[in-house]
Amino acid sequence: MLLIIGVSFFLTGTISFYHFKQENENYHEERLRRKEFAILEAINFFLRDQEITDNTDSIVKMFDNKVCELAQINDLDINIYGLNGNLLIASTPSLHEDSIIPVKIDYELMERLYKTADQVLTRPKTDSLQFLSSFDFIRNVYGKPVAIVNLPYFDSEDIGREDLEDFLLRLSEIYFLLFIAAGFLAFFLSNYITGSLHTIAEHIKNTRINDANKPLEWRFNDEIGALVKEYNRMLEELRKSAIKLAETERETAWREMAKQVAHEIKNPLTPMRLNVQYLAKSLRVDEPEKLVEFSQSMIDQIDTLSSIASAFSRFASMPELKLEGFPIEVVIKRVTSLYPQSSVSFSSENNGLAIYADQEQLIRVMNNLINNALQAVPKERMAKVEVEIRKVGEEVLIAVSDNGEGIPEERQQKIFEPRFTTKSKGMGLGLALVKRIIDSFKGRIEFQTEIQVGTTFRVYLPLYQPDEK
Repeated sequence: MLLIIGVSFFLTGTISFYHFKQENENYHEERLRRKEFAILEAINFFLRDQEITDNTDSIVKMFDNKVCELAQINDLDINIYGLNGNLLIASTPSLHEDSIIPVKIDYELMERLYKTADQVLTRPKTDSLQFLSSFDFIRNVYGKPVAIVNLPYFDSEDIGREDLEDFLLRLSEIYFLLFIAAGFLAFFLSNYITGSLHTIAEHIKNTRINDANKPLEWRFNDEIGALVKEYNRMLEELRKSAIKLAETERETAWREMAKQVAHEIKNPLTPMRLNVQYLAKSLRVDEPEKLVEFSQSMIDQIDTLSSIASAFSRFASMPELKLEGFPIEVVIKRVTSLYPQSSVSFSSENNGLAIYADQEQLIRVMNNLINNALQAVPKERMAKVEVEIRKVGEEVLIAVSDNGEGIPEERQQKIFEPRFTTKSKGMGLGLALVKRIIDSFKGRIEFQTEIQVGTTFRVYLPLYQPDEK
């Protein structure tokens, strides 16, 4: 801002200087022309009744006193030259003595004067001053040139310089005030901008990936507001990335633990089962019924442990997907037909909807969702699970609704995380597996629940067009 003020003052001063100079020159040239016209009119009036020739002696005799009189009346120096360019009469001889006014007109000026046959303005310059000078012919009553009149004009530079200095002085006073005002404005504005940037810098410096970072607030929709908006957007992306990273870390830890648990459980189960079966056949006791009951109970527990180990193993290592395009209605209908119609119903608003996925994994997803829905209904309430398929935009929606107890609020945030369940059956890995499978299909899953009313899980999968690769 200060630089702009300084540059504008320099440009204004420069333009004003040349403008004043041009205006001053035009003014004084016009003034000199008027004075010359008045002097020539006076000379013509003086020569009206007199016979005059270009004879040097007659001119000197006739104008000797008249020149001084006209110079005094018009407050102007007057010089009379002969037609050959030699000085004849001067109202101020000292100008010639000091070599300010030449005693003979130079050849180029004489040629120009004869060529134009009219007033010629020049700007002679000496070591000490520069002035205007006018040359014109004195003519007799017949219009014939008899002499040359010269009018030097010395006031032009002094008057113009005074006007210009006065203008520039007033202009500098105005620009000085503007400079002071701009200085204060620039100071407060720069403090405002740097203060805002300093605040943003402090927030960025204190940003931590694992902490709850507070977004910035800005009231104005300016450049700093855009920066704050981008910073807040970055915080949101950082929060999502941190959540995703935490989920990935937890899932990785669970998978590693699942591998270890499956390995540690499966190893002793087979020999234990064989030993129990061998013991039941070979051991002779007084009460064989109790031995059979005991053996069967042990085998059931071993089978339960084996199923748990298998579930952990499946969670730890998902099989390779076999993606293909297929009609989803046929697969879902086949899965629901395995359950009692009184408990599980199926409906579809659109026929011929196809997706690009793994059929086996989709069946696995549906079994998990339907089993979870059935298990969520209390024993004293008749289970009613509804499975619905319909098209939503460019996606297929699979909705599984139940009339169960609903999901408590404290468990809703972690519903898709692998954890141990509070149910008597299951390991709490079903929904975690479902989410992993849906993510592998590039779909998404969400739910809506209401306590003592029921829960609806919605699976969105992208539509498959058979003619697309």
